[in-house]
Amino acid sequence: MSTGVWLIGARGSVAVTSMVGATALRAGLAEPLGCVTELPALASPALPGWGSLVFGGHDISDITLEKKVENLVAAGVLPARPAAAVADQLDDLQRELRPVPVAANQLEQARLIAQDIDDFRRRRGLQRVVVVNVSSTEPLFNGDFPTLDDLERAMTASALPSSSVYAYAAFSAGCPFVDFTPSTGARLPALMEMAAAAGLPYAGHDGKTGETLVKSVLAPMFAMRNLRVRTWAGTNLLGGGDGANLADPAARAAKSGSKQRVLRETLGYQPQGSSHIEYVDDIGDFKTAWDLITFSGFLGTQMRMEFSWHGCDSALAAPLILDLARLTAAAHAAGRTGALTDLAFFFKDPIGEVPHALAEQWANLAGFVRGLAND
Repeated sequence: MSTGVWLIGARGSVAVTSMVGATALRAGLAEPLGCVTELPALASPALPGWGSLVFGGHDISDITLEKKVENLVAAGVLPARPAAAVADQLDDLQRELRPVPVAANQLEQARLIAQDIDDFRRRRGLQRVVVVNVSSTEPLFNGDFPTLDDLERAMTASALPSSSVYAYAAFSAGCPFVDFTPSTGARLPALMEMAAAAGLPYAGHDGKTGETLVKSVLAPMFAMRNLRVRTWAGTNLLGGGDGANLADPAARAAKSGSKQRVLRETLGYQPQGSSHIEYVDDIGDFKTAWDLITFSGFLGTQMRMEFSWHGCDSALAAPLILDLARLTAAAHAAGRTGALTDLAFFFKDPIGEVPHALAEQWANLAGFVRGLAND
């Protein structure tokens, strides 16, 4: 049977690149570059195949997929050839996208969202649906709801962040939830308990695609060589919708916090410096990062390292969305519940007490996939 992937922010650049990419892979029009589940260490019969993935989702935008794909091709995000080859399938994808339901309060809205997801599952005859949040970053949220009653009272007052409303809806519909954003999502105690009671897995947060990916490789090098990092400061220039959203100071603070965690956890201390984020409209869906690292070596000799990163955010994120959907679906099928900490490889700010060095995360991920095959 097929596996559903329900995307929150389904008309955005990352979601559309994911859907077009999966369609191109299914038709043999592209190599699965960037999809780590295609590497020998992670390839497994336990994972749903490309041909079994069926997409749907919600979005507040009403842009057509045809227009969005046209924009992404013009921006250099999607190559023209595979985009043109799957153009005749965009109508089928479009039919499974829904506007965000409007209701009197968040509790009623969550029930309507869950109904849309359940209708999608029944209509398409899906074995399971994985809900993936790829919507805009939200401001930091400091609320704490220890019980489901507390949570639902807050929803009646429409006091939750939207990402948590979607997590509630996903769990209500019996679906695993993946948060690719730094938003609150399922990180509220009541939602974690709700997932446990329903026997559902969840994963997150904040996909690791650029500067932080490099940090997770370089920081262990300094730690293993016993070199003291004094300063690690970075500047990130982002365009596109994500960059525009992060121009808001509250949303930017949520993103910056998740980007710095890898240093503290890997080095055992927090060096001076921060990650500055700036919106630059002209670079579109691409992003650039410059980092300066100063460090002390033998006898206190002071040294420095600099690196730059220039990448296409949607093209880096989309294959990871497909990987996470496949892995989370397989975990659900195997009866895994709660936080999928072995998926920390994919995230800047992963759930739980986990290693932050990329090599250790990779080893855990490979072991996780082997375990799925044996279940």
